[in-house]
Amino acid sequence: MFFVLSKTVGIMLLPINFLIGIGVIGAVLLLTRFARLGRRLTVASLLLLAICGFSPLGNVLISTLEQRFPPWDASRGAPDGIIVLGGSIDADLSVEHGTPVVRSAADRVIAAAALARKYPNARLVFTGGSANLISNDAREADYAAEMFESLGIAKSRLIIERRSRNTVENAEFSKALVDPKPGERWLLVTSAYHMPRSIGLFRKAGFNVEAYPVDWRVGNVTSFATLAIEGLSRTDLGTREWIGLLAYHLAGKIDDLLPGPGPR
Repeated sequence: MFFVLSKTVGIMLLPINFLIGIGVIGAVLLLTRFARLGRRLTVASLLLLAICGFSPLGNVLISTLEQRFPPWDASRGAPDGIIVLGGSIDADLSVEHGTPVVRSAADRVIAAAALARKYPNARLVFTGGSANLISNDAREADYAAEMFESLGIAKSRLIIERRSRNTVENAEFSKALVDPKPGERWLLVTSAYHMPRSIGLFRKAGFNVEAYPVDWRVGNVTSFATLAIEGLSRTDLGTREWIGLLAYHLAGKIDDLLPGPGPR
């Protein structure tokens, strides 16, 4: 049920979808006896879309998340394992074209491959199935090995987890798959804005991991977007993470609203 709600109600609450929906409702009301309300909704929709598109709002939402965890400190020694979360490979397009198609967050795979080369004794796990509400045969993990091989990592080193649909299942299934031992050090590789929620979920699953943030999206927090689509996409991305944090916290899936660095 939680997964279904995240793919329905959660998507409708994202700024672009929500504000366009309000605008459409307003436009329809213009043709009825509620035309006054329709005008207000239409104007509000346009103004809020402009604010989301051109203001630094998206930067602020994302930056707060990205700055939560510092870069990983390599001076503490080699890790025993590396876990990279899915989200880089478009499984549906990969199936259509018969080859891995990367649309976003490629840093996750690239950074994990670099770590695997640097630490040849570390176990390497890729976790990612299908996030589609209506399940099909397309799975990110089915194309991960080919991606890593192209980056110089032997397929035999890669441990694949292909059943997970979201980050909750990434954490739970990865722990069951690798059975981490006390004292082992595992790195978690994912986008910096996604790290607080991911760390919180892995902690809740009883899997102690160290943050290795990559794929930063924000530099100058106060800069205004030059293109509306850029600002809107950042606002949507940041809002989605904050909604996820709030929903997971209220559902008891993470202990802290905004997980951060803590004692090992």
